[in-house]
Amino acid sequence: MRQSKNGNGTAKLDLKQVVAMGVGAMVGGGIFSVLGLAIAQAGHAAPIAFLLGGVIALLTGWSYARLGLTFRSDGGSFTYLEQAFGRGNIAGIGGWLLLVGYIGTMGLYAYTFGVYGSALLGGGAEAHTAMQHLLSSLILLVFLGINLYGVKEAGTAELIIVTIKVLILFLFAAIGLMYVKTEYVLPVFNNGQLGVLMGAALIFVAYEGFELIPNAVNEMENPERNLTRGILYSIGITIVIYVLVSLVAVGNLLPEEIARYEEYALAVAAKPFLGEAGFMLIGLAALFSTASAINATLFGTARLGAEMAKAQQLPAVFGFRRRQNNIPWVSLVVITAVTLLFVNSANLAVISSFASATFLMIFAAINLSAWRLRKQIGIQPWVPLAGMVLSLASWAALGIYLCLHDGQTLIWLGVFYVGVAIAELLFSQRRRLFRAG
Repeated sequence: MRQSKNGNGTAKLDLKQVVAMGVGAMVGGGIFSVLGLAIAQAGHAAPIAFLLGGVIALLTGWSYARLGLTFRSDGGSFTYLEQAFGRGNIAGIGGWLLLVGYIGTMGLYAYTFGVYGSALLGGGAEAHTAMQHLLSSLILLVFLGINLYGVKEAGTAELIIVTIKVLILFLFAAIGLMYVKTEYVLPVFNNGQLGVLMGAALIFVAYEGFELIPNAVNEMENPERNLTRGILYSIGITIVIYVLVSLVAVGNLLPEEIARYEEYALAVAAKPFLGEAGFMLIGLAALFSTASAINATLFGTARLGAEMAKAQQLPAVFGFRRRQNNIPWVSLVVITAVTLLFVNSANLAVISSFASATFLMIFAAINLSAWRLRKQIGIQPWVPLAGMVLSLASWAALGIYLCLHDGQTLIWLGVFYVGVAIAELLFSQRRRLFRAG
């Protein structure tokens, strides 16, 4: 098959690779880290909580698709905020929040990769910790190299990795469904309807990632056809995976058991029908999932950094690109370096909570942007309005959960938000604090 080329002669991403980018960014560490939390809140109705989160993602994804086709930019969310609210501090703060949020999620993915990798390799506690840090750092450096090499190579790597992990998770679901125990899934709303809403809010971070697709709009074949399909197909595939996998987990383990094993809930859920081999299978899926999520997130975040530099929201050096393939190499290197610092030294619990809350706010703002620009982008008003209301409701639910269960993290989130806002105001060449009259 002949590949499409851009103006520099570089091969572009086809639909399969675009979908792989979206699925890879979403089915990362999320399903492995938030499943236990979702079941603790929603109980037997955890699959419904994942479905509800998917509905929010689909509504927001449609807004992203219409905005992406109208404003074709590597800046993605940042560009849409500029178009809706002007070149002021709202768009600037939104861009900085996005950048830090993506770095946080990449840190979480790398951390999860290190945890599962070291667990599969075995060893004592000290060796386990050292191996975890080594593997977390190594996987970030590997995908830095791949993304520096070329766009097509990053897309091909994503397609291969996503195909393998999706096959593993579907195999897990197909076999596990035959062993589901009726008494484990009925009554469906054993924790009440409110528990489903809380569960959906807490696991929504598992759908973060599809919004990276519009960042590559200028590097994909036939964007008029492939952008919308890439977003909706990737969200649809992810919904099916999450609903099936959560149903198998609920149907094979009691909620108390899943809460006890926390991040290894899926591996434990595989034991009733796959034995010890189930742990290896799910461990392998976790490695492929987190690896592809790192690749997809790094790909889109680097282009966001370059676009923000062009808009004078970051130092101009972030916009430097290689002449051979137009890759924003400085942005790639700096973002990877900061992520390495996060994954090896920062409190990842705080960072991951920050990322979850941040993306819910961003999605609400993007839906508001789509509503403000509805005539220009050609979208039905109810779609972005519904997406905005559901995103804000989820953000509020997450805030309530943190307030009740982890007040210290909530305080740290406030510190992060204030710090990001001050950083943008001080750096921006449009800073309002120093304007005369």
